[in-house]
Amino acid sequence: MALINKDHLNIPVSRQTELLNISRSSIYYDPIVSKADLQAMNAIDEIYTNYPFYGHRRIKPELKYEYGINIGKKKIIALMKKMGLAAIYPKKKINLSEPNKGHQKFPYLLKDKPILRPNYVWGTDITYIRLKNSFAYLSAIIDWFSRYVLTWKLSPTLENNFCIQALIEAMKINLPDIHNSDQGVQFTSSDYIEILQNNKIKISMDGRGRCMDNIFTERLWRTVKYENVYLNDYLDFNEAKAGLTNYFKFYNEKRRHQSLNYKTPADIYFKK
Repeated sequence: MALINKDHLNIPVSRQTELLNISRSSIYYDPIVSKADLQAMNAIDEIYTNYPFYGHRRIKPELKYEYGINIGKKKIIALMKKMGLAAIYPKKKINLSEPNKGHQKFPYLLKDKPILRPNYVWGTDITYIRLKNSFAYLSAIIDWFSRYVLTWKLSPTLENNFCIQALIEAMKINLPDIHNSDQGVQFTSSDYIEILQNNKIKISMDGRGRCMDNIFTERLWRTVKYENVYLNDYLDFNEAKAGLTNYFKFYNEKRRHQSLNYKTPADIYFKK
């Protein structure tokens, strides 16, 4: 990155990235992956987008018969791990962020609970974003009632900085009663939990084995990928960031949802 001088005598890299408001990890991270592995990862992403309840056992025949990619179970698990997808087993959920036994977990608060107004529940998650020769990760915070995307962040790594940044920016718009996420390390970290607790926001986390607990965010990922990412086939991180900036503005302000009586998320969220 041209704006960063790693050899500067007076200003360390950490301070330079802080001044530029970028993640330090993005300076060093250059995902090294073969063309064959990237092709398989992109196919896995498409399969998982369509079938978020699939694990490596079901993904393997899909790769073979639908994409012509014949690789073994261990290889699929390794690629899923690189993507941030945990291998699925009975009664377990595929998570982009693996749980950490040392982190605090919270119960799911939203079973059979009606969502009747904006800012009652916000949901968040992380998804894999394919690029021409590499990949990135996307996190977003969505208001469940209106489907409005309050904030989103793109990151080259799964470090939790981009999730924290998204949360802080969303909270400048408003505060929810309840924040829902999966049990991944990004959302169970002490830094993330502390922000929610300091603002008296109730914390809800998806139940293990219940991939539909965060259904609104799952639907958002499918929409973003099929309406934008797959169509544009972004070259690199910066191109994807620019394209997603335009798309999320369209999604919030122009895209009419049948479930919202053909209003836009912004119409509902801001009660226009």
